[in-house]
Amino acid sequence: MTTSVSPVRKAPTLRRLAVLSLSVAVLAAGGASATQSSSAASRTAAPRAAATPTTPPGSYPGPGRVTGDVGVHDPTIVVRPGGGYLLAHTGDNIALKTSSDRTAFRNAGAVFPGGAPWTTTYTGGSRNLWAPDLSYRDGRYWLYYSASTFGSNRSAIFLATSTTGASGSWTNQGLVIESRTSDNFNAIDPNLVVDASGRWWLSFGSFWSGIKMVALNPATGKRSDTTVRSIAGRNGGAIEAPVIVRHGNYYYLWVSFDRCCQGAASTYRVMVGRSTSITGPYVDRNGVAMTSGGGTQVLAGHGSIHGPGHQAVFTDTDAEVLAYHYYANNGASLLGINLLGYDTAGWPFVY
Repeated sequence: MTTSVSPVRKAPTLRRLAVLSLSVAVLAAGGASATQSSSAASRTAAPRAAATPTTPPGSYPGPGRVTGDVGVHDPTIVVRPGGGYLLAHTGDNIALKTSSDRTAFRNAGAVFPGGAPWTTTYTGGSRNLWAPDLSYRDGRYWLYYSASTFGSNRSAIFLATSTTGASGSWTNQGLVIESRTSDNFNAIDPNLVVDASGRWWLSFGSFWSGIKMVALNPATGKRSDTTVRSIAGRNGGAIEAPVIVRHGNYYYLWVSFDRCCQGAASTYRVMVGRSTSITGPYVDRNGVAMTSGGGTQVLAGHGSIHGPGHQAVFTDTDAEVLAYHYYANNGASLLGINLLGYDTAGWPFVY
């Protein structure tokens, strides 16, 4: 593929994020009531034990009720070891939010309040850093994040760690992988997954030749070899934001198809495939390989919910949880949260 492929994403600016926060306040006053009903509130209330449903709803549900500072883009959420939740998302120096109950969120500053000058080679000097991936392992938080500019594959993925997750507590661990304009892949949208044997892997990618995977050294979080594997693609088309989660006997590869970042005109949608091997091959419900454009749709735009995508999947005490951003009618980018069920054939759905 050439490097003149369509652009990959347009991260919101700080000014844009401020506008989104104002829009969220307006929505909270009543504009989102149609999709954030009292029944939806029960989906994201304090965790409770419940059986995983096996029958999908007849139509896509609205996002569960969330309140407070929920203007986000490319969210990732981790359950904190002491209780509550930490959320990171695209923003200047990577934005943080916290919640005690998975419903009410508040601003918690930035990962790098003093800036991240090591990223400016890739951002053209911008402080806006994209698509973080947050996890908690071995007594500390691990944060992989992207540095790039709109429409370019001169990009990089970096790693930071912290024992508390608090703003300003993060240590830069340096570059994990980069892509240049001569490469056929784009080093953004990272996601860490640990397989059943304890091996660490990083999936990533956007447009160009698709979704890639590299092996990591668990001691450092950096690459352990030089192999770059291909695990999904749409022949240069719109695919990005990989997330791999193990459920039962399968690894599920979640991706976003189509166009992000166009406000209410966005066509982002959440797709999935699965494999019994962490490195693939991943196939959809119909057996189509994800390296050949396959993918089973789990969530798409509906009603006033536009372009849901850049998903994160995590396990809580009550259920597996899908977090994502979507666009309201006024173009505001908001946090969406739903729970996940699995049908009798083992394919996920939102409820």
